[in-house]
Amino acid sequence: MVKIQSSKPVYDLEERTFVFAKDVRFFVKTLPKTITNYEDAKQLVKASGSMGANYIEANESLSKKDFLMRSKISRKEAKESVYWLRLIHETNTLKNEKETLRLILTYPIVIP
Repeated sequence: MVKIQSSKPVYDLEERTFVFAKDVRFFVKTLPKTITNYEDAKQLVKASGSMGANYIEANESLSKKDFLMRSKISRKEAKESVYWLRLIHETNTLKNEKETLRLILTYPIVIP
């Protein structure tokens, strides 16, 4: 049996937010061990995970108002993740600088 692929890209935000949070965790493991990186990475890990968790909560919401609120929280967490990535990028000399830029440019924005 041949599986036919659709030419349309898949926009599964639950999966994209999960992959983003996973990629952030792998990235954080490569950072130089400094006090500031420890604190910045802790904030980044929290924000990246919260983004996906809030999006899942939005999809399970009981009302349109609840959906919009949780979607907006998810979007705020996405923006916060980019903030921490930029801060880490601009305050370090990183061996994997391209990975930081990839994460910044491909983060999954959630727009209600």
